[in-house]
Amino acid sequence: MTAHVIRWGILGTGRIAGVFAEGLRELPDARLVAVGSRAQETADAFGDKYGVLRRHASYAALAEDPEVDAVYIAVPNRFHAALAIQALEAGKHVMLEKPFAMNATEAEAAAEAAAKAGKVLTLGMNQRFGRVPQQVKALVES
Repeated sequence: MTAHVIRWGILGTGRIAGVFAEGLRELPDARLVAVGSRAQETADAFGDKYGVLRRHASYAALAEDPEVDAVYIAVPNRFHAALAIQALEAGKHVMLEKPFAMNATEAEAAAEAAAKAGKVLTLGMNQRFGRVPQQVKALVES
C-alpha cells in the first residue's frame, strides 16, 4: 500500500520558512512543491535554495495552485489569519506559525473557515517537543 503524499506550499521565504522546508525533506509522506512570496525574486531565490519548482509572486497564487494540498504560513503575525482564511477557502489544509491570529475575532473567523471548508487548521507548536516540556509532560503523566 502506498502512503498518500501531502504536497506542501509555503507562504513566506524567511528563516522559519527555510527551517520548515528542511524539515519536510525528512518526511517520507510530504513534498515541498510550491512557494509563494510577495515578489518573484524572493520566490525564485527560495525555490533555487530548496529545489522548489512552482514559484508564485503572490500569496493568492499559491493558495489557488491546484498542485498544493496544504499550506504552511510563515509570514509576519499580522497576516496569519487572513492568509489562513484565503488558503482554507481555496480548499487547502493550513499550518500556521503562532500566534495564528491577532485577536479573538480573527481566531474565530479562521476556525469557522476551516470548519466550513472541512480542512485542517493547525499551529506549529514546536516548543512542546523540547526537553523541558517533555519532562513536564512525563511528570504529569506519572
